[in-house]
Amino acid sequence: MNHLFRRTKSCIRHEIDPDEIFLDSKNLPDFDVHQFEGRMEKPISMTSIVIMGSAFALVLLVLLGKAWSLQAKDGAEYAAISENNILRETVIFAERGAVFDRNGVKLAWNAINEKDPDFARRVYTKDPGFGHVLGYIRYPAKDSKGFYYRTDYEGVAGVEKHWDSLLQGSHGLKILQKNALGEVESESVIRPAKDGENLSLSIDASVQKKLYESIAGLAERVGFSGGGGMIMDIETGETIALTSYPEYKSSVMTDGGDSDIIADYLKSSRKPFLNRVTGGLYTPGSIVKPLVAIAALEEGIIDPEKQILSTGSISIQNPYDKTRKTTFSDWKAHGLVDMRKAIAVSSNVYFYEVGGGFEDQKGLGIGKLAAYFQRFGLGSKSETGFFSGPGGTVPTPEWKEKVFPGDPWRIGDTYFTSIGQYGFQVTPLQMLRAVAAIANGGLYIEPSILKSSTSTPAAGKDVRIDPGHLEIAREGMRLAAQSGTASGLNVPYVDVAAKTGTAELGVSKAFVNSWVTGFFPYRSPKYAFIVMMEHGPRANVYGATFVMRELLDWMNATGSEYLK
Repeated sequence: MNHLFRRTKSCIRHEIDPDEIFLDSKNLPDFDVHQFEGRMEKPISMTSIVIMGSAFALVLLVLLGKAWSLQAKDGAEYAAISENNILRETVIFAERGAVFDRNGVKLAWNAINEKDPDFARRVYTKDPGFGHVLGYIRYPAKDSKGFYYRTDYEGVAGVEKHWDSLLQGSHGLKILQKNALGEVESESVIRPAKDGENLSLSIDASVQKKLYESIAGLAERVGFSGGGGMIMDIETGETIALTSYPEYKSSVMTDGGDSDIIADYLKSSRKPFLNRVTGGLYTPGSIVKPLVAIAALEEGIIDPEKQILSTGSISIQNPYDKTRKTTFSDWKAHGLVDMRKAIAVSSNVYFYEVGGGFEDQKGLGIGKLAAYFQRFGLGSKSETGFFSGPGGTVPTPEWKEKVFPGDPWRIGDTYFTSIGQYGFQVTPLQMLRAVAAIANGGLYIEPSILKSSTSTPAAGKDVRIDPGHLEIAREGMRLAAQSGTASGLNVPYVDVAAKTGTAELGVSKAFVNSWVTGFFPYRSPKYAFIVMMEHGPRANVYGATFVMRELLDWMNATGSEYLK
């Protein structure tokens, strides 16, 4: 047994010899293990092959898609860009002409454009009152790729629009040579730019600013919804001041950056885009009375010395009810008035009678009234460029039939038309031109916004009125400024002739348009003026005359040349 045990034990010892079991651990063949010698190779799995193949296929598809886009889809466009990257035509923007007032004060000019240095930025005076005169522009514009689809400045309103071709100039052209990186290597001017011409307006900037401030100040204090005013040379037609309140700012509309302000402009019920002087239509009221007086003298229906009694109203028999009479009121009982005094105190009764007739006083009748109003330009549409505007309405039986079919023309309609009421609608510019014709001896002139190189009479038409009859109207207007309804303009430093008007609005007549028009100096007329304050409370005692008085006082205090 012992023998067997020993033998078994000996066999076991030889079979599990450590040197035989751990022969590899000694790396007897001296493999370079860092180069993976002596390692058993294992085949790549199918999953790895699929993943790697998919990745390579995806990259290949992307590359093929990009190649198709570059060559097939957008090939022509990129080819053009490639060519343009070599030689490219570029606009040389011309400088837009500057705008000055009659004394050389800058009103619109150019400055460096930080947003787009290719062209200049338009700059406007910061003084108020010039929005409607100057207007605004649109800048050149680029597409998303940086190419200009609009290369011109575009005048949209005012002077910028009506003299756009003069201010615009002509752009130049240059060729740029670029390298593959888009860097400019050289440039060559093919056609130089020609800057636009400068423009000198007849406007006096200081007078315009003061007139606007006076109109705006009164409107804000008293409650008028707006207003406008104009001063014109009655010999040349040159406009010294032309402003409308409220207005838009030219800089805001041109730059277009402040969308909130522009939105307020667009939705405002006070219509800041409306130039009230040239484009607004208003009931004129009593400012038409000098024209009625001239018509009565021309037709020989009354002697200017004849007096008519105003007890505060006249009454006529109601043709539909013999027991009743229709009363037409005056704003005051004036007593006996002749033509000059009737103009001065603005007697309604006097003009009812010479306009429509009453008892033994013959009237003009609506046909002749309308003819003379139209002779002085009332109700006539203006087509003269910058000053173009609507025609308005001079009431006639034909007009009434269109507006109120089946309602016949009555004597009361003639009465109200003769004092500037009923359906009467005019622009302030129309009334100013009519008054200028009274002041200059009967020449209906065309207004101008440009400063003339020489002071020559403007072209106009003769309204064919007896100079003596015009003189009587002027005397009545002078009396109005001395002691009548326009006595607020009775100033010691210049003789003014004027006529006021208060046009009642609506059925309740709670609101009025307040007017004043006239000319100065009285003996040698040079300038005609008009101020209209729109839709203010009837109870208010301040109106258009207050604005004009404030302007005249300012002119006197500053030594204005216009009062000399």
